[in-house]
Amino acid sequence: MTDPTTEPTSVKFLIQGALATEHGIIEGGLLAIDGDRIVYAGRVDHFDEQGFGPEDLDAANIISLPAGHRILPGLVDIHNHGGNGGDFPSGDEASARTAVDFLHRAGTTTLLASMVTASPEDLLKGIGLYAAMTDEGLLAGIHLEGPFLSHARCGAQNPAFLLEPDLDLTAALIEAGRGTITTMTYAPELPGAADLVDLLTSHGITPSVGHTDSDTATAAESLERAREGLDSTGFDGVSGRPTVTHLFNGMPPMHHRSPGPVAACLRAAGAGHAAVELVADNTHLDPETVKTVFALVGASNIVLVTDSMAAAGLADGQYMLGPSPVTVSEGVATLDATGSIAGGTATLLDVVRRTTAAGVKFTDALKSATVVPAAVLGLTDEVGALRRGLRADVLIVDSELHLQHVMRAGAWLT
Repeated sequence: MTDPTTEPTSVKFLIQGALATEHGIIEGGLLAIDGDRIVYAGRVDHFDEQGFGPEDLDAANIISLPAGHRILPGLVDIHNHGGNGGDFPSGDEASARTAVDFLHRAGTTTLLASMVTASPEDLLKGIGLYAAMTDEGLLAGIHLEGPFLSHARCGAQNPAFLLEPDLDLTAALIEAGRGTITTMTYAPELPGAADLVDLLTSHGITPSVGHTDSDTATAAESLERAREGLDSTGFDGVSGRPTVTHLFNGMPPMHHRSPGPVAACLRAAGAGHAAVELVADNTHLDPETVKTVFALVGASNIVLVTDSMAAAGLADGQYMLGPSPVTVSEGVATLDATGSIAGGTATLLDVVRRTTAAGVKFTDALKSATVVPAAVLGLTDEVGALRRGLRADVLIVDSELHLQHVMRAGAWLT
C-alpha cells in the first residue's frame, strides 16, 4: 500500500478499494480527489465514463488499499465536549484546540463544540471562542447543552447554574454566537420552554429535548412545536426537525404505566419528525437497547454521538468536565460529587464499531454517524458522504474498523 501521508506529486490523486457510499458498499471502488474536493466516487470501471482520461490516472498519486480495508466518509459528531485532555466547556482556547486536533485525527472530521451549563459570563466567553473557531473552519458550530434543564435530570450538569428559560439571556447567547449556535438542549416542561423553542427556531437553531423530567404529552407537544418552527424558518440548510439529546440518558426510564419523554421521542423519530441521539458506547446504553432503537425507528432517524469529554483517547485517571472533577475508571467517566455518568471516553469511530458489534448493519451505523448528523447541521452539500463536490473528508479503516488514515479537506492528517 502506498503511504498516503506522503505529499502527492499532483493535486489530483486516487484511492482504490471498497467504497462506503450513501447507497451501500462499492467493491472495486475508486475515490478521486482534486484539492479539497471529491471529484469522483464510484466503480473503477466507470471512471473514464465521467470525463476522466488516461492523463488523470497518470497525474494522480494512486493509493491501492489491501483487501478488507474500506474507504469511509469523515464522521460527524453533533454532541462532543472534548478529548485528549482538551475540554470545550472550560472555554480555554489551548484546551479546545487540543481537543479539535485530536478529534479530527481520530476520524471525526466535522464536529460541534458542546458546552455544558455554566454561568452566563462563562457561556458568553466560550461562545465567542467557538464562534471564532467555527469561522476558522475547525468546527461546524456550537451545541449548548443547557442551561435550561431539569434539576431532577441534570446528570453531570452543575445544578447551581440551571435556569428556567430566559429569553433575554438566550438572545444574548445567540448574538454572541454570530450564527454559529446550531443546537440547544432544553427541558420542555420548564416554564417558558415554548417561547424558548420559538426563539431558537426563528434563528434557525435546532431545539434538542434533553435532561428532562417531562411527561409524554409535554415532550410530544414540544417536539411538534419545534418541528413546525424549523419548517417555517426559511433558513437554508436547516434540517426541519428537532433532535433528542442522548435518548434515555438524562430522562426518566420508560415505564409501561408512565412512559415519560422516551415514548414521545421514539414516536417522533419513528415518524421522521425528530432525530434521536444515541451514545452507543456500551456505557451510556446497553447494546441491546441500541439494536432495538435502530429496529424501531431506523437509521435515518438516529444520530450516533460520543458525548465525549477530555478523557477520550486517554487512560483512566482524574479529569475535568468544565468546572467539575471527574474520575475515569475502566473507561467510564463519573462525576466525583454524585457518581453520575460524566460524558463518554470513546471516539465516534469507536461508537460506530460498537454499534456494529451490537448487531446493527454497518451501513446503518455509518449512516447515523455521517449522513444523518450532516443533515441536522444543514451540511449535506458539504460533508457526510463520499460524493462528487463534497469536501474531501476520508477515513481508511481495516476490516475490524480500526483507523488507518484520515484525510480532512484534502489533506492527510498524520
